[in-house]
Amino acid sequence: MSRHTVAVSAPGKVLLAGGYLVLDRAHTGLVFGLDARIHVHVQKLSTSPGLVLSEVIVRSPQFRDAEWRYGYRETEHHGGLQITQLKGHSTSTQSRNKFVETALAYALSYVSAISDTEIGSTSVTIVADTDYYSHPGSTPCTDPTRFIDFNVPLTEAHKTGLGSSAALVTAFVAAVLTHYLDEKKLGLHSDSGRRRLHNLAQAAHCAAQGKVGSGFDVAAAVYGSCVYRRFSPSILEEVGEVGSPQFSKRLTAVVEETDASTTWDMQIDKAAARLPRGLRLVMCDVDCGSESVGMAKKVLAWRKENPDEAALLWATLQKGNEELAGELLRLAQGITTDSRDYKNLSDTILTIRSLIREMSAKAEVPIEPKVQTELLDACCRISGVVGGVVPGAGGFDAIVLLVENNALPSLQQFLDTYKTTADNNSGPVIGKVRLLSVKQDFEGLKAEDIKTYADWIQ
Repeated sequence: MSRHTVAVSAPGKVLLAGGYLVLDRAHTGLVFGLDARIHVHVQKLSTSPGLVLSEVIVRSPQFRDAEWRYGYRETEHHGGLQITQLKGHSTSTQSRNKFVETALAYALSYVSAISDTEIGSTSVTIVADTDYYSHPGSTPCTDPTRFIDFNVPLTEAHKTGLGSSAALVTAFVAAVLTHYLDEKKLGLHSDSGRRRLHNLAQAAHCAAQGKVGSGFDVAAAVYGSCVYRRFSPSILEEVGEVGSPQFSKRLTAVVEETDASTTWDMQIDKAAARLPRGLRLVMCDVDCGSESVGMAKKVLAWRKENPDEAALLWATLQKGNEELAGELLRLAQGITTDSRDYKNLSDTILTIRSLIREMSAKAEVPIEPKVQTELLDACCRISGVVGGVVPGAGGFDAIVLLVENNALPSLQQFLDTYKTTADNNSGPVIGKVRLLSVKQDFEGLKAEDIKTYADWIQ
């Protein structure tokens, strides 16, 4: 097969309801995709006539010194394709990018396992929409609202908490597979093709993280907005590491669900995730950020030590989350968009926030810190702001608000001069609050026009 140039994007996400609960299959999460996307462009690497290279070059040109060069080789005993970072080149960074490296190894191992396609040398370019990071720089791009030069090393960029790692791994895996495989082998828009991309992206993302997470962020990257129930962690427990004997066979079995033990049991209900016309999901970046992994460990430790108390609180939270999804769906199916219709929705959000603060206090984890409580309460006093939460695992990531369209100017004006007065006990301090341009997007993975990236491709 002749390899062709492709570009694929995957959306960011916001877990509006179900933080921590989504880790347990007994509960669900309400996740909305966002129109901020990670884009991956893949093309053949141009070489001099007669020169054959086994190299993949990955660049993220919006950041300083963000280039990784990899060699690859087929391992023995069906161990897959092993990836080795090449550090001798003058333009390449010496630091590892575990998400890129793992996604590349998993994608190439799967391609090699199911086809006779020659891997060949490849150039991969990654670009992110502006709102993934807090500190925008200058841009040479003709469309500055889409891609900008962040003008800092990747390690110094402040994430806004939109799920960049899941969107990156998902778009990366999808772009590499569609570059090497024809439509008959794997169609990006077919149900079976999308499911296999989901399975492979979940496996790669969990391997890069070093743990089997809930997978809601990858599910949103593939399918878009949905109500999500996680997969059983046992599905991925036997995959093993790249290079281990039979790795590629185990990975292929998990991706293609060849038997009962590798059949994915997640539930993804796209019809249940709706927003009514006239209501918009917006996010406000507070430029602090949290370590969600450490927070999750503490919450789960509290749950283990207090099983009865935690079970009651989580059951009550699940009920509130279901009521939130149900009220949004009811409003979306209705005719009117008058602000009076939103009282039940607003009350439901306030109840959920109260329960989250209770869990936060019991687990001694800042899920909704005081500075975030003050910001949310202040925003919700603006006419047309229905309610808001600190999404997902909470902490100091961007907050999310449900806002009537006509209230956006008032919200922007308020945030322009906002200053916190809350005492955060020497914790992170909120500086300028920035209203991000993102909004809800119900679409997941999609193919893009390669011309979009002309200014960023070497």
